[in-house]
Amino acid sequence: MTDLFVQDIEHETVYIKDLNILPIEDLRHTKQGFETVNDDYDQLIEVIEKSDVVIFATPIYWYSMSGIMKNMIDRLSQAIRDERYPNLKEHLKTIRTIVVAVGGDEPRIKGMPLIQQFQYIFEFLNMPFLSYIIGEANRPGDILKDKRALSEAVWLNEKLKEGLL
Repeated sequence: MTDLFVQDIEHETVYIKDLNILPIEDLRHTKQGFETVNDDYDQLIEVIEKSDVVIFATPIYWYSMSGIMKNMIDRLSQAIRDERYPNLKEHLKTIRTIVVAVGGDEPRIKGMPLIQQFQYIFEFLNMPFLSYIIGEANRPGDILKDKRALSEAVWLNEKLKEGLL
């Protein structure tokens, strides 16, 4: 569904499932603060730093985002304090966000806490939240049966191309 959404729009796709993103060790309140973590997170931050729109696409796992996406979001606490990224916090305020979520157990109802969670994350980071799509699917390929989600993806694609989002 996300591929349909970004069709004919210049973009870079990052599959965080293919990256090694370690969980955060929250050291915000310690004297030394966060420590540098040796994983692939910096690659992700480099992509974010050159983006003006970020689409967060996730399956709905236990009424929330995937575990690896949660690790990625949690690590933002560290990244916005990292001296190697002095402009990240300000840049995030300019990034427009969209969420694409797919689940199989009444996702348009049971996926709403996930959307609200993203809304709070984006509000905390002062990131504009443009829209979301929730699709219904249980197995790979099933999303193609969800005509509503597919039509929403086409509509958002058109709006992005027109510069209206």
